[in-house]
Amino acid sequence: MATFAVTLVHGPGWDSSRPIRQQDGWDEHAAFFDGMVDDGFLIVGGPLGDGSRTLHLVEADDEAAIASRLAGDPWAAADMLRIGSIEPWALWLDGRRQDSVG
Repeated sequence: MATFAVTLVHGPGWDSSRPIRQQDGWDEHAAFFDGMVDDGFLIVGGPLGDGSRTLHLVEADDEAAIASRLAGDPWAAADMLRIGSIEPWALWLDGRRQDSVG
């Protein structure tokens, strides 16, 4: 498995007048992401800065696998979130692991 930095950005379905947890379908979106954490696909993630984008560390075979997996998010189907970028990330330092890879 390779590691990737994935950013998600708001799509036209996002209601900018409402906070993230008050968006339509929050519970379903949160459950979807919790499932990705539970199965080891999503390592860490969350909103950046003003919350208009998020950053996630994922482990996957390739970019296509990431795009396919994220397409299952209810917010992707509602065009509330879109993939902003997917970039390979060479993790050389990782304080969460006993055996740093660098």
